[in-house]
Amino acid sequence: MTQRTSALPGGLTALAIGAFGIGLTEFVIMGLLPQVAADFAVSESVAGWLISGYALSVAVGGVALTAAVTRLRRKPVLLGLMVLFIAGNLLSALAGDYGTMLAGRIVAALCHGAFFGIGAVVAAGLVPPARRAGAIAMMFAGLTIANVLGVPFGTLLGQHLGWRATFWAITGIGLVALAGLAVLVPGRGPATDAAPTGGLRGELRAFTHAQVWFSLVVTVLGFGGMFGAFTYIAYTLTEVSGFAAGTVPWLLVLFGVGLFASNLAGGRAADVSLSRTLVTVLACSPWCWSASR
Repeated sequence: MTQRTSALPGGLTALAIGAFGIGLTEFVIMGLLPQVAADFAVSESVAGWLISGYALSVAVGGVALTAAVTRLRRKPVLLGLMVLFIAGNLLSALAGDYGTMLAGRIVAALCHGAFFGIGAVVAAGLVPPARRAGAIAMMFAGLTIANVLGVPFGTLLGQHLGWRATFWAITGIGLVALAGLAVLVPGRGPATDAAPTGGLRGELRAFTHAQVWFSLVVTVLGFGGMFGAFTYIAYTLTEVSGFAAGTVPWLLVLFGVGLFASNLAGGRAADVSLSRTLVTVLACSPWCWSASR
C-alpha cells in the first residue's frame, strides 16, 4: 500500500511526453535544416526562419495565449494546446512548399509557452505539497530528454527516411500525449481548477521592477547567443568543422549530454553563488562556441 501511494501519478507521465514532443519539435529542425532547405530550394538563411519564426511565435503566442486562457479550466486548455501542437506538426509533415512549412512551425509554436506554464501548475497539483518540486522536475525531464536523445535520433531518422518522417513521428508523439492527458489527468480537483488571477494588467505590473528587466536582458543575450549559433549547427559541423553529415546526430548526442551535465553542475554552483555562476557561464559561452569552429 505504501508503494502504491508513493508512486507518481500517471498524469505526470503524460505531461512529460507532451514536454518531450514540444522540445523535440523546437530543436530537431536544427539538425535537419540542410535537408529541408534543399527540398524547398531555399537558402540557408531563409531556411533559418523555420527556427526564428518558431521562436517569435513562442514569444508572442506564449504571452497572448496564456493571458487568454488563464481563467479557463486547465485540463481542457492543455488538451486544446496539444491539439494545436499536433495540427502544426501535421501541417509541417505534409507541407508542399516553404510557406506551408513555416506556417506549420508557427502553429506548433503557439502552444509552447502556455503548455509549460499551465502544465507545471497541473503537475504540482497532482501530488502533495511536499512532492511538488519533484513533480515539476519530472514534467520538465521530458524537455531534457528531448535535447539529449530526441533531437539526435530525430535527426538520424530524418537523414535516413527523409525529414518528413521526423515530423510524422513528432505528430505521433503528440497524439500519445493527447491521449495520456485525456485519460490520466483528473478532470476535476485542484489540479485543473482555473487559477486566480489579477488579469493582464496585474501580470504586466511585474515590468515595473528593474530586476525583471535585468533578468530579461540576461536571458535574451545569453540564450540568444547560444541559439544564434545552434540554429546553423548542422552547417557549422559539416561545412566549417569538416565532419561528415552522418556524424551530426552523434555530435548532437554529445552536445545533449554536455547540456544535461552542465545543467546539474550549474545548479550546484548557483547554490553556492548565483551571481558568480551567471557571470562565469555567460563569459565562457562565446569562447566555447568560437573554439568549436
